[in-house]
Amino acid sequence: MSDLARRRRSDFYSAAAFVAACVGVSLAIGWVARPGEWYADLVKPAFNPPSWVFGPVWTFLYILIGIAGWRTWRVAPKSAAMAWWGVQMGLNWLWSPAFFGAQRPWLAFAVILALLGAIVAYIAAAWRQDRTAAWLFIPYAAWVAFAGTLNGFIATAN
Repeated sequence: MSDLARRRRSDFYSAAAFVAACVGVSLAIGWVARPGEWYADLVKPAFNPPSWVFGPVWTFLYILIGIAGWRTWRVAPKSAAMAWWGVQMGLNWLWSPAFFGAQRPWLAFAVILALLGAIVAYIAAAWRQDRTAAWLFIPYAAWVAFAGTLNGFIATAN
């Protein structure tokens, strides 16, 4: 096997590991901290999407997040961008337990604001090293801003 073939194979496996970790951990957290009856009884805004929308959107976003993380790790594994990638993943994974698990919309709102800040910080840091990785976070930033609006409404109305 040539060096190029080995490198491509290694890249494939490391990219797959990043994506699998993002999707897998998120699915596990979603399984543990499910919306349930408490969420069904909350007052929600008219612009709240149907429940079935969240799964496909988040799965798509986690794939983008995983690819962006892999690209950053490959180019600059000890960079500020990689640190921000880790911070945003931690905050992302904290939101569901705060909102659904603890049933604390205001706490979850604080988490989502910090998450949005970490996403923007990642985009800014990644922009200098890999603009594709930074661009992969733009749909994520937009969705989290929207989710933050939903969270803020729910916290205020309930």
